[in-house]
Amino acid sequence: MRWRGRRGSSNIEDRRGSGGGFGGGIGRGGRMRIPGGIPIGGRGGLSIGTIVMLVVIFFVLQMCGVPIGDILSGGSGGSVGVPQNQTQSQTESADDGASDEMRQFVSVVLAETEDVWNGIFEQQGNNYREPTLVLFSGATRAACGFASSATGPFYCPADQKVYLDTTFFQTLSQRFNAAGDFAAAYVIAHEVGHHVQNLIGVLPKFNEARQRMNEREANAMSVRVELMADCFAGVWAYYTEQKGLLEQGDVQEALNAAEQIGDDTLQKRTQGYVVPESFNHGTSEQRRTWFAKGFESGRMNSCDTMNNPI
Repeated sequence: MRWRGRRGSSNIEDRRGSGGGFGGGIGRGGRMRIPGGIPIGGRGGLSIGTIVMLVVIFFVLQMCGVPIGDILSGGSGGSVGVPQNQTQSQTESADDGASDEMRQFVSVVLAETEDVWNGIFEQQGNNYREPTLVLFSGATRAACGFASSATGPFYCPADQKVYLDTTFFQTLSQRFNAAGDFAAAYVIAHEVGHHVQNLIGVLPKFNEARQRMNEREANAMSVRVELMADCFAGVWAYYTEQKGLLEQGDVQEALNAAEQIGDDTLQKRTQGYVVPESFNHGTSEQRRTWFAKGFESGRMNSCDTMNNPI
């Protein structure tokens, strides 16, 4: 992607090194156990106080619309885990080496999403409220509870902010075999896609409806929401190509990223088998298909996963 020298967004909130976490609470590596994962609290056990805090956080996140299943499963898009053998010192050194360039890259990609969605909303006679993207390291506070390196990137509808840990792109490349700047750009565009869903009413309706659903029904509806965000990322990529910003291989990088973080692929990698009823982001094939639909059409109405077969 030809991003160097382009306008960066002013909607970046850089909290790296600010100590904005929960003061000794959940930091790097502190996450719930998943198949092939690590135990809560890293190497040690849990105190009663920590367990109580996790329960409170669980319900706060659930009320704010953060996909709890993703956090537990090391899922994709809105929530991607970290490699088991990645230590705090390793991730910090990686941050130090490329933090400025990464911030510039994220800022430019966010600015490009602003240009595209401002234009689309204007054509429809609406105003686009631009989201803020929060860069952090380790853990930080969010209106939906907390964000940590264990949850991966996610969008919080309560404060209309995208949360991105600075080590995520290294994780995407090394753990999920999805290298390339446009693979990273796809993930940012996916999270911005959730913001678009929030503005047009899809997320509020989903969060209201799933209070009446059982877990299986909620997972199935979550898949449709996530695939729509993939499609919106494809719409953004369509306009990015129209501006001449894509390079050879960029689209394939995004499609590969979509494939690598599909629910079936992730479950095979982490536990050796798949449980379809637990899917909440979509299969690799579905994620590739819906990104491609958005990219080929460049139209929001091609992304209606709620009323069409997926």
